[in-house]
Amino acid sequence: MFLDYFALGVIIFVAVFLFYGVIVIHDIPYEIAKKRNHPQQDALHVAGWVSLFTLHAIWPFLWIWATLYREDRGWGFNKVVERELALEDEVKQLNQTIAKLEQRLSAVEGGQTALHVVDTPSVEQEKES
Repeated sequence: MFLDYFALGVIIFVAVFLFYGVIVIHDIPYEIAKKRNHPQQDALHVAGWVSLFTLHAIWPFLWIWATLYREDRGWGFNKVVERELALEDEVKQLNQTIAKLEQRLSAVEGGQTALHVVDTPSVEQEKES
């Protein structure tokens, strides 16, 4: 008789433990988002509750979504934009250098002096004006 009640108690304890365990686990992406000051915390929290109904099928995507954002660097695309701008400036400088070299080459081939080359403004000069 005692073992029956003990087994019933263990079953109830395991059921309650699993129930609250699932609720705690579904909230992990929201807690990550809260810690990182994610701009879409509320959406992550709601999506976490929705994932309970999908048997946590979308839960790994919520984890990824929560960890993508960091307050100190945002979404992480700032450096890419800065690098693209730097490369664009570099390409402009290279185009200007090529234009100067073509002018000098045509002056040398034409028998003219290469001292009369028209200078195009550099990137620094364009930024100053």
